Amino acid sequence: MYKKIVLLVVILFLTGCSNSKSVIVTPKKTATSQKKVSGSEVIESTSKTVVTSDLINGYVFHYKDIAMSNMKNYGIPASIILAQGILESGAGQGKLATTANNHFGIKCYTDWKGETTLHDDDATQECFRKYGNAEESYQDHAAIVSKRTRYASLFKLEKGDYKGWAKGLKAAGYATDPKYPEKLISYIERYHLDQYDNQVLGKAYFLDKSQNARAVVVSDEKANLYEVKKGDTLYSISKKFNISIEDLKKQNNIFDNAISIGQNLKIQ
Repeated sequence: MYKKIVLLVVILFLTGCSNSKSVIVTPKKTATSQKKVSGSEVIESTSKTVVTSDLINGYVFHYKDIAMSNMKNYGIPASIILAQGILESGAGQGKLATTANNHFGIKCYTDWKGETTLHDDDATQECFRKYGNAEESYQDHAAIVSKRTRYASLFKLEKGDYKGWAKGLKAAGYATDPKYPEKLISYIERYHLDQYDNQVLGKAYFLDKSQNARAVVVSDEKANLYEVKKGDTLYSISKKFNISIEDLKKQNNIFDNAISIGQNLKIQ
């Protein structure tokens, strides 16, 4: 009888210990994600380049005049020229742009007699054109697009049709990236690059805050415009038409004090 009691006590003791054991939970390993740097983005030019909005705005400010000049002389929308420059050169920060002043990813081809550089692109160590400065790259880009027959249909589009141009460049084989048109259009609309098309075409331009600050073009030929002449400044124009400098800048989507000869300003 005594042995049965002892055995019962032992069984009860062991059962109690089993029930009091802690439950160990193994946490599920969470996947780590790459931290996005605020205000920056990766541009997949001929080499991946991380740039900020400030860099892109600076790039646009630096090259907008030559883009508008090329639009006047060759018929290529300034917005397309600038968007291609941003995308192909990484806003001037990509390797080809910094080492060869090549802002449009232009390869050598058989007709190039100038300097060259080798760079990995669709294939390893491909031949690219090298320029003395970025302006030469802009001029060469305009000459190539305007002279080669595969781009001829683009010049039949309505002037300033940047969406048609973006799609047409891809269709004509300028780039192999299937998202090339969308990328160009994205840069044009995010940075309001079509304002430079409208300056060349003599159309007034302003931002409509009710539509997420998208640009609205006023194509009325009777719009009260003034063409900037040599010696003009925002101050002199504001005095001439009795309008404040701030209103003048706001109406024309000007973010600094720079204006160029031939630029059309809305003054009413």
